[in-house]
Amino acid sequence: MIVIRKGQAPKQLVRAEFSERFRASFIDPAFRAEEGSIALLEEIAWVAYDEGRKAPFTQKAGPGYADPDYDLSSEWIATKQRIAEAQRQWAEPASPSRVLLICGSARNDGTCPGEMSKTFRLLQIAKETLEQADILPDVLDLSLLTSDYGRHIYPCKACASTAMPLCHWPCSCYPNHALNQTNDWMADIYQRWTAAHAVIIASPVYWYQSPSPLKLMIDRLVCADGGNPDPTSTSGKKAGKAKELEMAGWDYPQHLAGRAYGLIIHGDVAGIEDARRALSDWLDWMGFIDAGVQARLDRFIGYYQPYASSHEALDRDDAVQEEARNVARAVAKAVVELRAGRLQAVQPTLARPRPK
Repeated sequence: MIVIRKGQAPKQLVRAEFSERFRASFIDPAFRAEEGSIALLEEIAWVAYDEGRKAPFTQKAGPGYADPDYDLSSEWIATKQRIAEAQRQWAEPASPSRVLLICGSARNDGTCPGEMSKTFRLLQIAKETLEQADILPDVLDLSLLTSDYGRHIYPCKACASTAMPLCHWPCSCYPNHALNQTNDWMADIYQRWTAAHAVIIASPVYWYQSPSPLKLMIDRLVCADGGNPDPTSTSGKKAGKAKELEMAGWDYPQHLAGRAYGLIIHGDVAGIEDARRALSDWLDWMGFIDAGVQARLDRFIGYYQPYASSHEALDRDDAVQEEARNVARAVAKAVVELRAGRLQAVQPTLARPRPK
């Protein structure tokens, strides 16, 4: 029997510590007029935390699950149903061709930077090109994490590293109402990835790597590659049951495989090739199909020039703007071939000797 290792997690907060953290959201003097109401809300939140009420709304899993009588989160079931409908539309031959355009920059003009990102501009170029090819674009601007009220992508908890079946598709770690981990954007993002016939990720390089909003989303997509679509099979988050399932043989289902992709990665000094390669490797691993060499772009914009004039550098760089169009053109062509069955025909179906 595999031993479940314990001893890292801290003890629960005591009442006074909980109060301090809860009230940090109400530090503005404008809230003082409702001090009594805040105290009542705090007490309700404390009881939910103390009792661990992660999912206050549940319902019986029902037919199709390993344990039909298990109480599943109603919010999780709703997300699963939206994903199933998106997958149905994706597979429908008569449905519009969709490309998910992801802006990986954390910068926009609605928050501290006060200026839009070059990434967003490049993404708009790709969007216009897709529209000209009669492709339906869906822009996912991850910079909204820095400028929208109450919008979150919470970190992956690495359930897969305990056992792959413990990582549920879609992720069941959030929302966690007991810990005030709510408004998880991934519940919407999973559906948008599922509905897309291809994705184009545009991203700057932050310290040789992907920006944190993009990396948060990437980590939370681990459940799309090997994730367990039936949380009742592990009785929720029972590590022992998940380990038993994996050791009995897990097939690592690739829930998003068969979609195409393109990349637009830019920087100003260093790191563009490594960042682009890391994203390519990740998407290849998940079973995505690259749309060709011209769909994998990494370029410097304003190389070793001032940050202050970087938008002007992009204005002057007609070549990189045209290369961004070519990424979109290549992806549009790949989508046509993919949906016609011709692109899949050249992809060999081989069993992986070491699936993971």
